[in-house]
Amino acid sequence: FQKHEFFVDMTCEGCSNAVTRVLHRLGGVSFDIDLPNKKVYIDSEHNVDTLLETLKKTGKNASYIGEKSAQ
Repeated sequence: FQKHEFFVDMTCEGCSNAVTRVLHRLGGVSFDIDLPNKKVYIDSEHNVDTLLETLKKTGKNASYIGEKSAQ
C-alpha cells in the first residue's frame, strides 16, 4: 500500500472522530491521526481522489500533502 499524507482542518477530538468514522465506512484503510498538526496519514489501496473526497465528507477543509515514504 502507498502511505499518503493529508491535511485536515481538525480542531478537536470530535473532528478526529469524524475522520475516523468516514475512513472506517470507506474500509480498506489503516490510518494515523495527528490532531495537533492537523495531519492524517493513510495506508490504502484507494486512490488519492477517493481518500480526499472521503475526508471532505467530514465537512472539514482537507487537502493532499503528498506521499509519505515508508520508514
